[in-house]
This record gives sequence, C-alpha cells and structure tokens, in this order.
Amino acid sequence: MDDGDAPAADLADLPAFSDGRTHSLPGEPEWPVREVAVEYDPGWFVGGYDRVEQPDGSEKNYYWAELSPATVVVAVADDRVLFVEQYRPTVRNTQLELPAGIVEPGESYTAAGARELAEETGFAPSSTALLQEVWCSTGVLRHKRGYVFAEGLEPVDVDHDSNEFLVPRTVPIDEALAIAREPPTNDATLEGLLLAKEEGFL
Repeated sequence: MDDGDAPAADLADLPAFSDGRTHSLPGEPEWPVREVAVEYDPGWFVGGYDRVEQPDGSEKNYYWAELSPATVVVAVADDRVLFVEQYRPTVRNTQLELPAGIVEPGESYTAAGARELAEETGFAPSSTALLQEVWCSTGVLRHKRGYVFAEGLEPVDVDHDSNEFLVPRTVPIDEALAIAREPPTNDATLEGLLLAKEEGFL
C-alpha cells in the first residue's frame, strides 16, 4: 500500500498475461484507489482487488478477475447462421454457441473474429464488421468483448486449439434467435444475435 493519500499505481502499464497482453482498464478511476493487489495469476487470467475510497470516506476492497479481450462472431451464409456445438466443463453442459475466442496482441476484434471463425469452423469470411464493443459482468470482471458480423464464407482448413472439441452447426436465420434462447444458453450468443438483428443483419 502506498504511503499517504496518493492513489496506488495502477496496472495499466504492467503485463497481465504470460504472452505480454496488457490489462484492459477503462481509464482513470473516479474514486481514489489506495491499493492494487494481484492475488492470483495462473497465466491466462489475473485475479485481485482494488482497495477504493468510497464517496462517504470509507474504504472497501473491490475484487475483480481480469480476462483478455474476446471476439464473438455472427457469421451468415445462404440465409443460415453458423454456430459451434461444444461441451462446457465449467457449467457441465453442451451448448450451441456463436464462434468466439481471445483477441491476440495487436489484433482488432474483426481480425480476431475472422481468425477464430476459420480455426473453429473451417470457414473464412471475405467481409467483417464490428457490431459493438462491451464490458462484461462489470460487478466482478474486467473483460471486454467485441461482437463481429461476418459474411462471404469460404472453406479453409480447421485448426482447433488443444482444448477445443467443436462441431459446426448451421441454423436458418429466422430460427437462430429462438434456437439460441433454448436452455442451456449463454450471454455472448444471445447478445451477438440481438445486436446483429438490431443492425438489420438477421
């Protein structure tokens, strides 16, 4: 903890992950930060807390887990939406999801989306557009997510990560949202489809 009343050094310029990706912080804090502590760093996410002075003068530890930015892809071809079906050990069920993955250092959301789509499904898009960038689960996470629309799909070689056991599936555009709402479902898939629908892509 810093001496005096000066806010503690923040994490913005420190490496957060083993590959050099840096922390995703939104800007200068409005409430004074008295201490920044990293309690857990296994290499792919960071967990800790900020000790913050609240408006009434009291101090509280606000715990957070930070993940690298991610991209989520709404890919459309021949009036169908491309999903991946995969088992999620964290919630112990199989889900139909939009293709998604981590944004690598130096990548844009759209470039990451095109790469992840090709790696997970075997289809590369000729066109991508960013629908929205959002902060996720802001009560506990420091995690940005970019939603990308992709079209003009062409077959390429699949290159799954070692922990990806995926089965690509397509569903008609006019059924995609209803199918995604059937339990079990997840926030990224629903948000991506709703954004694409709002923009007139679905």
